[in-house]
Amino acid sequence: METNSRPRGLVGRALLAAVLFAVAVVPAWALGDAAERWTGWALLDWLVTCLLTGAAVGCMAPHGSYRRRDAVLGLVPLYGWYLVAVLSWRLALLPLRDWEPRADELWRARWLTGDLVGHWRTDTVPPPAPRSRPVRSGSAPRAGRPTR
Repeated sequence: METNSRPRGLVGRALLAAVLFAVAVVPAWALGDAAERWTGWALLDWLVTCLLTGAAVGCMAPHGSYRRRDAVLGLVPLYGWYLVAVLSWRLALLPLRDWEPRADELWRARWLTGDLVGHWRTDTVPPPAPRSRPVRSGSAPRAGRPTR
């Protein structure tokens, strides 16, 4: 998408965030309930739900300026759902961002101006590697010339 694209409106973003949240959390709830029905263990319901919520956080995290290791926090009951909600809200605005990038993302982030002031863009392609050229000092021997 090009940089002069418009961000989603509040209603569109909210609907997309709700769909992302439902896709991430509802299967976890359903499988947790099914596991409880099959085994009769209520604790297994929570375990399955939290594991799948943690997996959803792990998948969504890199795109929403969280780290994959934050999936461990997604395992915490109720807090994992909060993280999924935050990540869903953020992902619903991509490719534009209205949150400040982490310090390790700044190398690829651009602050937008004009009509898009207040938003960020991030490049997904790593920067080109710096080209190194051989440095020779005036006293360094050149190829084909004998040293003294």
